Amino acid sequence: MASSSPSSMSPPMIRMELHSLNREKLFNSLRNHLTSCARPLQGFVLLQGGEEQTRHCTDHLELFRQESYFAYLFGVEEPGFYGTIDIASGKSMLFIPRLPADYAVWMGEIQPPSHFQEKYKVTQVFYTDEIKEVLVDQYQATGAALLFLLHGLNTDSNKYFKPAEFQGIEKFQTDLSTLHPILTECRVIKSDLELALIQYANDISSEAHVEVMRKTKVGMKEYQLESMFLHHTYMYGGCRHCSYTCICATGDNSAVLHYGHAAAPNDKTLQEGDMALLDMGAEYHFYGSDITCSFPVNGKFTRDQSLLYTAVLDAHDAVISAMKPGVSWVDMHKLAERVILESLKKGNLLVGDVDKMMAERLGAVFMPHGLGHLLGIDTHDPGGYLKGAKRPKEPGLSSLRTSRKLLKGMVITVEPGCYFIDALLLPALKSPAVSEFFNRVEINRFRPFGGVRIESDVCVTSIGCINMSKCPRKIEEIEAVMAGAPWPIEKTTFLSGNGQV
Repeated sequence: MASSSPSSMSPPMIRMELHSLNREKLFNSLRNHLTSCARPLQGFVLLQGGEEQTRHCTDHLELFRQESYFAYLFGVEEPGFYGTIDIASGKSMLFIPRLPADYAVWMGEIQPPSHFQEKYKVTQVFYTDEIKEVLVDQYQATGAALLFLLHGLNTDSNKYFKPAEFQGIEKFQTDLSTLHPILTECRVIKSDLELALIQYANDISSEAHVEVMRKTKVGMKEYQLESMFLHHTYMYGGCRHCSYTCICATGDNSAVLHYGHAAAPNDKTLQEGDMALLDMGAEYHFYGSDITCSFPVNGKFTRDQSLLYTAVLDAHDAVISAMKPGVSWVDMHKLAERVILESLKKGNLLVGDVDKMMAERLGAVFMPHGLGHLLGIDTHDPGGYLKGAKRPKEPGLSSLRTSRKLLKGMVITVEPGCYFIDALLLPALKSPAVSEFFNRVEINRFRPFGGVRIESDVCVTSIGCINMSKCPRKIEEIEAVMAGAPWPIEKTTFLSGNGQV
């Protein structure tokens, strides 16, 4: 398939069975936990979905995207919902907002509860102003006045999840500690139906990256690259949301790890000799992708660009080759660092013993971020640190978003990088511990370079892993694609028995 042609992909059919299976997974996990603690198998899981937000004090509605835990369990697209699961029976209920009559004028037809019962495949649907009465009736029938509410720490953001609230909740007993670690762990291992959506997001995003790579020219603006990616994933992939704000960095901007924010809005003009670092991923039915491609904007690698790019690609490939269940992610990060340091030494940017460099954590000067993160409904999916797990404190390792051993069914990004960041380099050049390792002439020559990152989304299998991202990676592949050669995407599919997502 030539990337200059419109995509031949069509968005996969969404099956609510995906979310029914997620609810069943939580139901079984929670019941197993309660049984092990000799607690009654009674009560209700209660989650509050996301609320629509306006732009500051205006009436301008921001495009709504469902809260991720709620999306995982119920697949609901609309704001203002609540959802419950009966621990005794596994039955599920949705509570929908009772909309005013003029909603039909401005927003469209007001659907009855039966519509949402059929759409989301739940047992019953009521209105949100009926939560107290319905749950009172339910617990009088079952004797369980206990609500398991979602409350816990997101170890990526360091923010706590706010538990559900509704008028009359004080009539119930609430458990704030049980649900969060169990539901979070449910999200870590992906089902085949989840993998199919993640694969589709990867396929269309990979195709869009190829389109951008092919059309990039000196003199363009960074935001034009972002625009091409967004257009392709929406126009040909049906992806209205991105997994995160696009990073379209060129030249020295590629050393800014989270470039693309409001103060650095992808607005530089592409210059001859620049490298591009494009970190962009589309989302489809909540499930996302996270892919980074690095390439010269003029389509031809220089010797210096080849040196840095090959160092990162070798690290990327070494990690993927070593991944399998039971492998420590901390060890994978260190492997990536070692490969990059060895390449920099071979390229005459560093001198000395690589083992000593590793001991002094020199790799963190060139790759200050973690090697990767869990991926799913969130770009940084939760579950990276189990309860009681301690985050490493050493430079570089302290930025790891997980220190776990790999498990079959995890999806995790592999994203080594090598950057020249003055905020890290200049102190290191003065440091008695690591200054001896630098070839100062070469390091100073590379300081304006920026950086290189290569990122793929990888699914852990029983014997190894599958790279779900299908972008040109080798130097000769990139140069060929940028010169107009077609790029075939070899799809890896995760299909259910009837071939539907």
